[in-house]
Amino acid sequence: MDAGSTNMIALHVEPSKEYPRSSEGSFATLTTGRIIFCYTQFYGGGADHSPARIVRIHSDDQGRTWSPPVVAVENAGGNNVMSVSLLRLASGKLAMFYLLKNSWIDCRPQLRLSADDGATWSEAKRILDAPGYFVMVNDRVIQTRTGRIIAPLSFSRVRDSDPQSGKSIDFRQIAMWFYSDDDGATWQESNSWWALPMRSGTGLQETGIVELADGSLFSWSRTDQGAQHGFRSTDNGKTWSPPEPTELKSPVSPASIRRIPGTSDLLALYNDHSGKFPFPTGKRSPLVAAISGDGGKTWPVRKLIEGDPDGWYCYTAIHFVGDTVLLGHCAGDSKLRTYLGPLRIRRISLDWLRQP
Repeated sequence: MDAGSTNMIALHVEPSKEYPRSSEGSFATLTTGRIIFCYTQFYGGGADHSPARIVRIHSDDQGRTWSPPVVAVENAGGNNVMSVSLLRLASGKLAMFYLLKNSWIDCRPQLRLSADDGATWSEAKRILDAPGYFVMVNDRVIQTRTGRIIAPLSFSRVRDSDPQSGKSIDFRQIAMWFYSDDDGATWQESNSWWALPMRSGTGLQETGIVELADGSLFSWSRTDQGAQHGFRSTDNGKTWSPPEPTELKSPVSPASIRRIPGTSDLLALYNDHSGKFPFPTGKRSPLVAAISGDGGKTWPVRKLIEGDPDGWYCYTAIHFVGDTVLLGHCAGDSKLRTYLGPLRIRRISLDWLRQP
């Protein structure tokens, strides 16, 4: 990597009248070496319930430049399809998970599989039949070394039957996990689900998951308690420990965590409100990369990625390419009220991230 590209912006997509929001994406590397990035393209407003489809772009130079978008999944929901997770399975198939949102009381994750590197996809299949509002944000699903696929969800209780009212659901969510041992053909719910044991307006939202080097699992959720809260599993996701606050001090904003290939280190991207970097209270800024060498207990190495106090940085997809990492995230502006509108892809040297 050349010296000038230790932390470079490879793509920035500004909101437009036609597409007011581009957000919540996920990367995958194809067998040819091409990298694809799928994300949600909103075309009828910028709210979470606005009409949207999933589009796809690609890069043939390890993430330095990107193609124009093409439609990957057309809107088949009453509201939209959004929040994609791409996952290369041990079988060689490519899996695509996303939310199909019909209304404020019907939102459930879908799965499609491809045996030809994304050229064609199977019909969409729900991973759970239970009715309700189940949230799975982008770039979240994993497959463990045993072959188990685990999808972390957050669930909202339905308050009434009006599908068009945002007041119909309770945003104080619980964290839960679903897993499959047959490449997504059938799914089971973990024996554990958790709620926050204190007064909260959010509960446990936008849950994520990562497999540690020892085979145990670490999961986390955003909260309104000033920090991400974490859970641990030592039985491949069947049961989970109660939520506990982590060192990742943050506003009500999601964190993204992946294990750096070939190491036991974890890489987290989140809005660091610990005070190590200047931060505006309650806003999704700054965006910080942190590295943990002890399975997420401590995060001693931290690097500032985006520091504009008016910035709005969140929903980061993480993808490792050789000695670099690609980050795809929202890069809005609270002053301009664009918030989740702009999409940005950064290409960053892992060596630079590790420097003090």
